[in-house]
Amino acid sequence: MKATILIIEDNEQNMYMLSYLLTQSKYNVLKAYNGLEGLKIAHENKPEIILIDIQLPDMDGYEICNKLRHNGLSKSTTLIAVTSYAMGGDREKAIEAGADGYLEKPITPETFINQMESIVNAK
Repeated sequence: MKATILIIEDNEQNMYMLSYLLTQSKYNVLKAYNGLEGLKIAHENKPEIILIDIQLPDMDGYEICNKLRHNGLSKSTTLIAVTSYAMGGDREKAIEAGADGYLEKPITPETFINQMESIVNAK
């Protein structure tokens, strides 16, 4: 079994696609459908990688990144923003908030795992 990955995503279809691709690649997948649940699961399970949607119902992904980075999460944990926000400056805003990388939606199933792993390996 590869690393444990927490997906924080409120959209059922996106959650299904991400978890399917990751499970097929032998990752252990944890799921959270909002920010508060994501923070709780992250601190209880200490996943190696966390995929964070930016648009969530209770708090945005920038706030989640910031809270994870400043509340005892291991520095080795890789945070990746996975978002449909693709405007100029969004990548920089995610990195400033504490994300290690940024992937745009819609994801491409054929390349998603390689893109994610390249962010993890570059860290």
